[in-house]
Amino acid sequence: MKSLKYIALASVIVFASCKKTIDLYPESNLNTGTYYSNFDEVSTALTGCYSGMQKTLTEEWTLTELRSDNSIMGVAGSTASTNRDLSDLDMFMPSTSHQGNYTYWASVYANIHNINLVLNALNVNYLETAGTISYDNLNIPVSDANRKALAAEALFLRAYHYFNLVRLYGGVFLIHEPITPEEAKGVNRSSVADMYKLIEADLKEAVAFGNTAKYSASSTSSGRVNTWSAKGLLAKVYLTENKKAEAVTLLQDVIANSGYGLQSSYANIFSISNEMNNEILFAIRFKAGGLGQGSLLPNMFAPLSSGANVVNGDGKGLNYPSFDINNSYAVADTRKATAIAVYSGKAYPKKLISNPAIANDAENDWIVLRYADVLLMLAEAQGNSTSSLSLINQTRIRAGLAAILPTAVTTTAQFEDSLQRERRYEFTFENQRYFDLMRYNTTMTTINAVQVIKDHFAKEYPLHYIGYPAPKLTLAEMQALVTAQKLLLPIPQREIDTNTRLVIPQNPGY
Repeated sequence: MKSLKYIALASVIVFASCKKTIDLYPESNLNTGTYYSNFDEVSTALTGCYSGMQKTLTEEWTLTELRSDNSIMGVAGSTASTNRDLSDLDMFMPSTSHQGNYTYWASVYANIHNINLVLNALNVNYLETAGTISYDNLNIPVSDANRKALAAEALFLRAYHYFNLVRLYGGVFLIHEPITPEEAKGVNRSSVADMYKLIEADLKEAVAFGNTAKYSASSTSSGRVNTWSAKGLLAKVYLTENKKAEAVTLLQDVIANSGYGLQSSYANIFSISNEMNNEILFAIRFKAGGLGQGSLLPNMFAPLSSGANVVNGDGKGLNYPSFDINNSYAVADTRKATAIAVYSGKAYPKKLISNPAIANDAENDWIVLRYADVLLMLAEAQGNSTSSLSLINQTRIRAGLAAILPTAVTTTAQFEDSLQRERRYEFTFENQRYFDLMRYNTTMTTINAVQVIKDHFAKEYPLHYIGYPAPKLTLAEMQALVTAQKLLLPIPQREIDTNTRLVIPQNPGY
């Protein structure tokens, strides 16, 4: 199987054809059992689904990192609609008709539809009552081994999308097979429990039938899902559900048997000349070169009016480090030099920025899951222990910091604070922090996400938010916007207004 990165042009063609299938499916009643007629066609369609993950990232950071204490909207005084939308997310006041929120939602469901078409072609079904995956008689000439290998990848991608959706919105529309727009109007929101039931089923199947080969730098399947990435993501699902014992077993297996490990230096992880290195279990891949597969994010994140000094084509300055994250790294922490740089006196997020030959066409992959995450998840799942501290110390020592001694961590509160701090600095700007804060509400006893964001506003208000011309809010008014209900985003109002068959409930607080 070819490396996913270097069949990008085929992905463009297939993604276009997948999209065409979405548009035509209700009108021509295409039967994907015959539309995809052999292994190569299904495999190429699956590659298009990998490419479909790129679109979601254009908005994902605005719904995650920007709403955390790591990032702030870069142009505080702007009243331009795009910047205003970002400010509304940053300040916990998005409307139910927020455009970026809807764009993300629509792009995720578009790719879920494409994934369901692939699974339908393979006659792979989700049994809602049992919470299991079944395989019906196959109508195309694909071996059972190849069928299950393709299904494992597709099921991982679907689980990834639904995992993000349930963490951002709560229970959403659980669609696990191709349906027409009219049929979709008959589907209401599922419970959070039913969402996790599907996510677990998909990932267990990906674990069972994913590629089990250990990491190899020369692998021809680089960039594709394997059993180790599935185990890592399933472990994060279990942690989020507070099923720590189940997470421990999976994470220990990845550490002992996967062949993945830490890179020798933090900077090496993100180098575009060292992509899919042994620390990266899964990444959403981008390919520069005018193929339509390059990343937009470096131009979005580079400083405004920096010309060609940071990236070709200038930067939009949409995402800046909070003053707190910029100022709170330990002096010896080498991660800061990789994560943050300064242009014309203002800090910007450097970590995932390279200089593309063409504007909005960067090479940088977006890392979803890496080995450092596996180590720190295991520490979280095990709780306060000498073993957990040794896991935390592996990333600290790589960062040039001294190991935490057991004598310095004698209480649960001290352990949880040490772990959340380490995760914050290790994964800055990787869309991890907000999900971590949400998870801590369930898995930790001393960290409250609402209070963390309120404290963030207090720290940033005199340095940043006080400069907003409209709405001119006091600190107390800003903090009042942050509630447990508003940790979730609103269901896009368009979904509610256009459904003529069902009443779709909005999330409380909106």
